Amino acid sequence: MPPTTDFTVDFDGTVAVVTGASGALGSATVDRFRAAGATVCAVDVVAPDDEDSSLEPDADTHFYEADLTDEDDVERLVSAIVDDHGRIDHLCNIAGTWRGGDPIEETDLTEFEMLVDINLKTAFLASKHALPHLRESGGSIVSVSARSSLEGGEGDGPYRITKAGVRLLTETLAEENRGAVRANCVMPSVIDTPMNREMMPDADHGSWVDPAEIADVMTFLCSDGAAVTSGAAVPVYGEA
Repeated sequence: MPPTTDFTVDFDGTVAVVTGASGALGSATVDRFRAAGATVCAVDVVAPDDEDSSLEPDADTHFYEADLTDEDDVERLVSAIVDDHGRIDHLCNIAGTWRGGDPIEETDLTEFEMLVDINLKTAFLASKHALPHLRESGGSIVSVSARSSLEGGEGDGPYRITKAGVRLLTETLAEENRGAVRANCVMPSVIDTPMNREMMPDADHGSWVDPAEIADVMTFLCSDGAAVTSGAAVPVYGEA
């Protein structure tokens, strides 16, 4: 059954920055903010015309190519967005990836560092440089953690570690910016994406969460309806 949206959000006049915008969840979030009236700045290393991109920009969506693991590039990106649009109201930290693999004692350092860079460092740097502008607008940050971040497990320890870091980053941002900028995160179980279906063809896909449903929750957390919510890690498990 397709996801339904039962609430109305009005983001007219606001500017949303969505990282990881070319992926399944990122592009769904771009669509949701765009439908709510926001000017959307879609950020990724994968351009919209790439065959791996799910993003379909329109007149209200502006694509920015940036390496979010490079602080100089993030600083340049934020300056360009503010120069182009005058403000930042919402930051959605979606850039990320999943890797399974070996036990910790057999995990290559390069594999661990890659997950730290893509899952945690990107959220840290984007938040760091967007914060001054979010304070001016009384804005909000929503990041993507994971259900698996709540406990250790075999086979994907580095992934779980980085997603736990995103959750703690969220709580820290909420504490440090209380009354100025709200920070929350969502914790998906398995997201129903083409990549996940390819990697797990025999799984119960019906229990997975549709990206559009997660995008609805992220949009709500940036809205006035969640004005009293900060520092939360919201489960988005679907039927899993």
